Amino acid sequence: MKLKRTILVGLLISSLMLTGCQYFVNQGQTIPKPDDSILDAFQVAIVEQGNDFGFETYKLLANSQENMMISPVSIGMALDMTYNGAKGETREAMAAALKIQGIDIKTLNQNNQALLYLLSTADSKVTLDIANSLWLRDGFELNQEFSERVETHYLATLQTQDFSDPKAAAVINNWVDENTRGMIEEIVTPPIDPAAVMFLINAVSFKGEWTSPFDKELTSEQDFKTGAGQTVQVPMMFQRGSFDYLKAADFQAVRLPYGEADRMAMYLFLPNEDANLVQFQEQLNQVNWKSWLTLFESGEGSVMLPRFTMEYEQSLNPVLTDLGMGIAFEAGKADFSDMTAVETSDHELYISEVKHKTYIQVDEVGTEAAAATSVEIGLTSMPIYDFELKFDRPFFYAIQDKETGAILFMGSVGDPSQSKK
Repeated sequence: MKLKRTILVGLLISSLMLTGCQYFVNQGQTIPKPDDSILDAFQVAIVEQGNDFGFETYKLLANSQENMMISPVSIGMALDMTYNGAKGETREAMAAALKIQGIDIKTLNQNNQALLYLLSTADSKVTLDIANSLWLRDGFELNQEFSERVETHYLATLQTQDFSDPKAAAVINNWVDENTRGMIEEIVTPPIDPAAVMFLINAVSFKGEWTSPFDKELTSEQDFKTGAGQTVQVPMMFQRGSFDYLKAADFQAVRLPYGEADRMAMYLFLPNEDANLVQFQEQLNQVNWKSWLTLFESGEGSVMLPRFTMEYEQSLNPVLTDLGMGIAFEAGKADFSDMTAVETSDHELYISEVKHKTYIQVDEVGTEAAAATSVEIGLTSMPIYDFELKFDRPFFYAIQDKETGAILFMGSVGDPSQSKK
């Protein structure tokens, strides 16, 4: 009986940190500028397809009574890297779920390579550090083409390790902890599964500041009606001034930028009192999102936003199965043979779990957030303004780069009084 191998691959860690005025020195590798031909060929449309995948994933996970957040960039990058090793029906199913049908692998990889560079150079006041690593078990041999794609386009460096060493998990976790600046301390649970042969890890840290910080002295305790219908007291931040603002039939929205270049911003959507977050979330897709962004107009107003901190963790297996890539989770049917240099007659490699973890803290100075995606393959009374927007009931938010269109994070707040999920 042929021994089944398991393989851990595509572990993507993304850390988004937007806080004060001090900046960390880049602990990760410098993102090299791709060839002009790659940058010139960058397609926002591919990023938008990734956003749409993010919206679909979000809607399948969302619960109006809970705080939650996902990172479309994190999940997408992790699965795009894994996609490089898929073949046949598995590859087709993943392409459909990820909404990348018709995009050849070279174009996809080069677009991600350009995206990483463009995000890292977005704003002099917004620092994005990226570090990637591929950890191999001693004696395991990668398919050379797969290895070159991951190294070239996702900037991964290869490291070989004895996974049977009791300290092996700690070594990997220390790397993750360092490259997410302590935001995510552990992603690999020790001891490492004896069948594990590879971890592919990408760590991204992002640090900036609100373009217009909230004054801490104006923060006050205010009521917030939770998704469960309860009223809780939360610290509510306040500022007034000029904002990009949108009023639609069933919601209001405001854009709060970071840095100086007006590229990175948090978009906050507040459903009307006679509507609810569930109804709003049904509208979430890339077509509507792109349309809404064109409708924002500058206006004078006030914004009250709760200070909140939350953590979120979820297995994405059921969601990704619902999106059509269930075959990738089926032992004996999944085909990831393009990852290994070993020729096999039967399909030994399959995804055993896709786990997503996020963290976010929003305060007067800015936003601090982190995301980790692990793909485990087995084998007060104010003057009158244009608007007054008080986020005192469940709301949706997203952090997006305007130039590339990439949505880094999206989530909802059902109860800001909960410090974590």
